[in-house]
Amino acid sequence: MGKSKQSVVAVFICLCLAAAIAAVPVTVRGSDLPAVRKAGVLRHLGVPYANFVTGSGDGMDVELIREFARYLGVRYEYVKTDWGTVVGDLTGKEVQVKGAEVTTEREVPVKGDLVANGFTVLPWRQKVVAFSHPTFPSQIWLIARADSTVKPIRPSGSVDLDIRTARSELRGRKVLALEKTCLAPDLYHLSATGAHVVCFTGSLNELAPAVINGEAEMTILDVPDALIALRKWPGKIKVIGPVSRQQEMAVAFSPDAPQLLRAFNGFLEKSFRDGSYMAIVRKYYPTATGYFPEFFEGK
Repeated sequence: MGKSKQSVVAVFICLCLAAAIAAVPVTVRGSDLPAVRKAGVLRHLGVPYANFVTGSGDGMDVELIREFARYLGVRYEYVKTDWGTVVGDLTGKEVQVKGAEVTTEREVPVKGDLVANGFTVLPWRQKVVAFSHPTFPSQIWLIARADSTVKPIRPSGSVDLDIRTARSELRGRKVLALEKTCLAPDLYHLSATGAHVVCFTGSLNELAPAVINGEAEMTILDVPDALIALRKWPGKIKVIGPVSRQQEMAVAFSPDAPQLLRAFNGFLEKSFRDGSYMAIVRKYYPTATGYFPEFFEGK
């Protein structure tokens, strides 16, 4: 064989080897406790949202997970993610969601060891991740622009009746919601109310400003974000009433990380006892205890 043919064959073999290597799935370290301790770092997956992850290096969940890393004796590392990819970044499996139904798609690289950013415990999420003990209470509220003709409901003493009353105000009105989050419209059957539901294309943090700017008359928000919006834009929005019962937020772990989950629950219980948990809550959500006194009692 001539040198030129040998060169062509060599190039061909190299290309085949490169293609074969590229086809091999990327191997990433596991996310359970032994792997975290061996790596010496705890990777915190977070979506900038409300006062849980501010995007400026602080937030309730940032402080909580930073303390958990210190508790484990490892370095803390924040890994920014988004609502569309956060489950895959944690579990290594991309998912598709419709209402409470979830299907697993292709495998993707694992980028973090836990998710903490005001992550609401939802039925579909419980099918694909393992949740810690609850870290914060929530509920979904209907929010309107201050100049809306819709008036806040008069509390009846029954959450279910209040929800029905608030939902009745949606008929014929434009309301914003956000897919792949705790504000996905199918979770609360918003279309069944007769509302004109618009799936917002921005971030959760931009829903209240969108209503203030006239993109819609109403939006649904979870309580933590609503409390911040009311404080940030006083007189610009108003709470009409609830569209869900009380919910809970928690830290999410891969189902393959039971030891890390148990370690976090132990850390969280310690934080309840020594007062450090409530110190963080009061720093970022000073009015939350007034809305959910039963949740915070004894913490």
